[in-house]
Amino acid sequence: MGTLSFAPILPTKPRPSVFEQNQSPFVSRRRSKKKNLPIVPVARLFGPAIFEASKLKVLFLGVDEKKHPGKLPRTYTLTHSDITSKLTLAISQTINNSQLQGWANKLYRDEVVAEWKKVKGKMSLHVHCHISGGHFLLDLCARLRYFIFCNELPVVLKAFVHGDGNLLKNYPELQEALVWVYFHSNIPEFNKVECWGPVVEAGSQQGGTKQEILASNWELPRPCPDNCDCCFPPMSLIPWSQELPHQNEKHHGSQSTAAAASTNLET
Repeated sequence: MGTLSFAPILPTKPRPSVFEQNQSPFVSRRRSKKKNLPIVPVARLFGPAIFEASKLKVLFLGVDEKKHPGKLPRTYTLTHSDITSKLTLAISQTINNSQLQGWANKLYRDEVVAEWKKVKGKMSLHVHCHISGGHFLLDLCARLRYFIFCNELPVVLKAFVHGDGNLLKNYPELQEALVWVYFHSNIPEFNKVECWGPVVEAGSQQGGTKQEILASNWELPRPCPDNCDCCFPPMSLIPWSQELPHQNEKHHGSQSTAAAASTNLET
């Protein structure tokens, strides 16, 4: 995912917008001509984000397109470069930590990581986004970050589908696998998991269509408590907390969760 733009009141120059090439939210760089006025960012949204295949760089690191992710671990690590304005997608057996190094990545936490999981014999794609936690700047912009992640996720999901297209061609049943999106935050309101529907449709979810998906009766897959052959991998490949609020787990996928999500996006 591209660089999530957020700039609290600071005397420094705001960071360039995430997905400028996709016409997403950006921070205004205009400074008031009046002196002694704080620099206040202005976030704007210009319609749905657009995926451009020409700006996606795909790296295959130790994975075989002929191997099913239900037998060989498979993860996605997506980052954005401010220098080249391109997306880099690493497809590997573990998260590609080399993409996540550097002070900027650790400060802005705008990466998106995902893993294929087989739970009780059924495949699903689990996508993770870091909303807040770690330092106060992220906490101040948690609502904006959640809004931007939701808007840009269709681009992210299309990047996964395009970058790993041969896998989906070899195993077309994976196109019907459900996509579960985890939003990680130290603020309960944004610490949640949402189902975005089947892989083949998730990249096109916007507005009301997305709310219909959230209101479905799909339940978050739970692995078997003991060692088995129907769940793979046995443990998550994403080194982030998998815990969610009790209420979110209980009512996940219900109409009440959809309504709450709608409120978050509109405010």
